[in-house]
Amino acid sequence: MTSKQQFVDFFPRLVDDLLQDLDQLEALPESKAWVRRALDYNVQGGKMNRGLSVVDALAVLRCNATGNAAYQLTEAEWERATILGWCVELLQAFFLISDDIMDSSITRRGQPCWYRQPEVGMIAINDAFIVEMMIYRIVKKYFRQDSFYIDLVELLQDITFKTEMGQNLDLITAPEDQVDLTRFSMTKYRYIVKYKTSYYSFYLPVAMALLLAGVSEERAFKQAEAILLPLGEYFQIQDDYLDCYGAPELIGKIGTDIQDNKCSWLINQALLVASPAQLEKLHQHYGKRTSEDVAIVKAIYEELGIQKRFHDYEAESFNTISKLISEADSSLVPHQVFLDFMNKIYKRTK
Repeated sequence: MTSKQQFVDFFPRLVDDLLQDLDQLEALPESKAWVRRALDYNVQGGKMNRGLSVVDALAVLRCNATGNAAYQLTEAEWERATILGWCVELLQAFFLISDDIMDSSITRRGQPCWYRQPEVGMIAINDAFIVEMMIYRIVKKYFRQDSFYIDLVELLQDITFKTEMGQNLDLITAPEDQVDLTRFSMTKYRYIVKYKTSYYSFYLPVAMALLLAGVSEERAFKQAEAILLPLGEYFQIQDDYLDCYGAPELIGKIGTDIQDNKCSWLINQALLVASPAQLEKLHQHYGKRTSEDVAIVKAIYEELGIQKRFHDYEAESFNTISKLISEADSSLVPHQVFLDFMNKIYKRTK
């Protein structure tokens, strides 16, 4: 596996390439400086798991294809995978800049959200668009001559649209100023998670690695999707749990799902088992911003044993996904591709 530091060290070179590209648009120095600042602030600083997964998945695929368990990616293979890995991180940054504005979030990755920076404000909306378009300029520059170029562009467009549709249902199900817990359901929750998180966080990196490895058989992509989407659901449920119970210094943000009226796994589980009196309290206090309201909701979670329900779910999910992996056709996608994901996220605390 490539180290995070190697991956991070490549980013300045990519930014320099992107800014040189802006010269074709006759961009003025102040515009170039602003874009550099936006990229440096928003794209870096995370765990980089999504981007690193492109490189790691390609390494496993090449080991399998060559029959050499000790195979090391060539410099060219590593560079191409790293470039696509950063495309995933750019896509993530595009989503996060936008999501933080929509959620009125305070912090992201341990620092104030981009739109809360002095002189930024709603300029962040345009910055999000620029970050998204950088992806396609990179793909065109480095992969236009590849036979899979159109497949790669369409993959990115498809995943972006799926994510935006997941965000759409999330927003219309749980608008911050219209708290109505009767809109919530586990069916809606699973749709939101599948489309808002699982596709771009789990399926996209592996699909990119498959394209880089020259895999074209549709069954391989379908098999990857069938395993990676449940992994993504598990990841998001973990994220919801950590929003409430995780340490802010570890997760890099202050959890606000309760205040933001989020259709999270925790509230959906609470709604399934709450008594009429508890339901009434949840309707009164969920989606409110005072510390007292949040404390009341969390107290009900404690009464209902939501933490235990999560740990039970985690164990069950681990067993289910492990079974899916063990029964998958390893000639299509090596099991290690999926196990690497599981090892990264199982029982994570941040």
